[in-house]
Amino acid sequence: MTDGTATTTDLDSRLEAHRTELTGYCYRMLGSSFEAEDAVQDTLVRAWRSYDKFEGRSSLRSWLYRIATNVCLDMLTAGNKRARPMDLTESAPLAQAALSPRPDNTWLEPMPDSRVLPTTEDPAEAAVAKESVRLAFMAALQQLPPKQRAVLILREVLAWKASEVAELLGTSVASVNSALQRARATLAERKEPGADAAVSDPLDEEQQKLLDRYVAAFEGYDMSALTALLHEDAIMTMPPFDLWLTGHGDITGFMTTFGAPCAGSRLVPVQVNGLPGFAQYKPDPEKGGFTPWAVQVLEISDGRITGFHCFLDTQRWFPLFGQPLHLEAETDKVEEGA
Repeated sequence: MTDGTATTTDLDSRLEAHRTELTGYCYRMLGSSFEAEDAVQDTLVRAWRSYDKFEGRSSLRSWLYRIATNVCLDMLTAGNKRARPMDLTESAPLAQAALSPRPDNTWLEPMPDSRVLPTTEDPAEAAVAKESVRLAFMAALQQLPPKQRAVLILREVLAWKASEVAELLGTSVASVNSALQRARATLAERKEPGADAAVSDPLDEEQQKLLDRYVAAFEGYDMSALTALLHEDAIMTMPPFDLWLTGHGDITGFMTTFGAPCAGSRLVPVQVNGLPGFAQYKPDPEKGGFTPWAVQVLEISDGRITGFHCFLDTQRWFPLFGQPLHLEAETDKVEEGA
C-alpha cells in the first residue's frame, strides 16, 4: 500500500509539472482562460486514469500533448471562434456609441502570464512564448481551422519537428507541412490590430516611463495627458460589449461621458497576455474604497499606446489574476499590487 501511494504521488507530481505549459497550449488552441484550464484538468485526469496503458514509446510530455490536443479538438467541434470586438463589428463613432453585450463564449479572454508561460532561462524562448499569447496573435490563431491551429502552435511556438507533430496527430509529415503552409498563408493575409505591439522583457526605460505616465494620467483622469500617450489611431475595446472605438478623441470622449464614473480610479499592475496590464478599481460610492471595474491590457508601439482593451467581467477576471474584489484604502494598492 505504501509503495502504491508513493507511486501515485510521484505520478501526480510528474503530471503536475506539465500543467503550465499545457495550459498555455490549450489557451492558444481555445482562446478561453477557463476552457483552457478545464481542458488541462481533463487531460491530466485522462492521463492519470490510463497511465497503465502508456507504453513509453514517446516521452510523457509528448503523450500529454497528444491527449490535450484531442481534448481541445473535441471542444472545438462546435465551431465557436473566440473573437475581439473588431473581428465582429465596424468601429463606431462616439456619437453612435451603444453598449450591447454578447455572450461570454463570444470573446477572446485575457490570461495571467503566470498560468501559461513556463519559467525559462532562455531569453529568446521566453520572448517567443510571450509573443504567442498576445491578443493580436491569439485573435489570428482563432481564424485557423483547429488542426491547422494545432500544427502552427506545435511547429512555430513550441518548435516541435514535423515528424513529432505528425506522430502526435496520427498523420504524415507531408500533411503537417501542408497544414503549416496554409496556416502561415492565412496569417500573412490578415493584419490583426495590435500585431505591431512590441514591448521588451523586462520593460525598457522608455516603456516603463510611458506606463508611469499612463497610470498618473488615468488615475488623475487627465484627458490631455492621456491624449498625449495614445496613438492617433489607438483602439479601445470593452468586452463583453461589442463596441470599439478608434482614435484618442473618441476614446477620451467616451471616458468623460459613458466612462465618467471611472474618474478617481486606482490601477494595480498585472502581467497579462505577455503585455503590460492593470486591474482597474473605480470608486465605490456605496461601500467606500474601490470596486473592481476592468482588467486593462495595453498594446504599445513606437512609444505610444495603440491598444487599450478593458475586460469588464470582474467577478471572473479579478480572482483569476489574484486580485481582491474590494480595495478599502490607498494602502491596499501597495499590498495587493506586489
